[in-house]
Amino acid sequence: MPTALITGATAGIGAEFARQLAAKGNDLVLVARDRSRLEQRARELSTEHGVVTSILSADLMTREGLALVEARVAKDDIDVLVNNAGFGLVPPFDENSIDEEVGHLELHVLVPMRLSHAALRQMLPRATGTIINIASVAGFTPRGTYGAAKAWVLSFSRWANINYASRGITVTAVAPGFVHTEFHERMNVDKSTVPSFMWLTADHLVRVALRDVARGKAVSIPSARYKFVVWLTKWMPSRIIAKGALRGR
Repeated sequence: MPTALITGATAGIGAEFARQLAAKGNDLVLVARDRSRLEQRARELSTEHGVVTSILSADLMTREGLALVEARVAKDDIDVLVNNAGFGLVPPFDENSIDEEVGHLELHVLVPMRLSHAALRQMLPRATGTIINIASVAGFTPRGTYGAAKAWVLSFSRWANINYASRGITVTAVAPGFVHTEFHERMNVDKSTVPSFMWLTADHLVRVALRDVARGKAVSIPSARYKFVVWLTKWMPSRIIAKGALRGR
């Protein structure tokens, strides 16, 4: 059976990717920091879907943790890589410490870059493989360092999909907006300030994303409303977009 490795796999979008990929028959390698939650999630998925589920407890923001996951991705039994781990910073750039900003940048750019590189090195000789990078609608907008990091994810995924599609590899950036997950709770953001129609469910997001991956798309924007938002960013002045409420994933 194909095997998928998913970072940030214990909650939200990562957990939903694990559930839907398991339902399609993929064995799983779940990566996150919390070992107890990983073990619980692995048991649930193995019982429900009859797949082989292993865990890797690692902090991707440490050199040791990243090296551990990178080594696992480099093994040629990983057919699908989902780069999902991430977090947001609420205060503006100048109010965060530079260490917080560097850690934020590394998790959203350095980590998917290194894991994608490791995956490609073992996928290309086999001429098959899938890399899914969780980006954001914020990557299309001037929205501080989160938007800047996600812009890198979008640009890299577009290029990689063009470059490696002919060699059997699909690379897709998934660009959601606001999604009902733990992401905003961890930031202590008041979700009520965002109109209800702007919220997506993780189930819908992942179903659309996997459909777009199967079609070989470089970018998946999982709803008509956010496709419209992205279209607007091409025409609205940057100063107006920068003041808008586009901080969500």
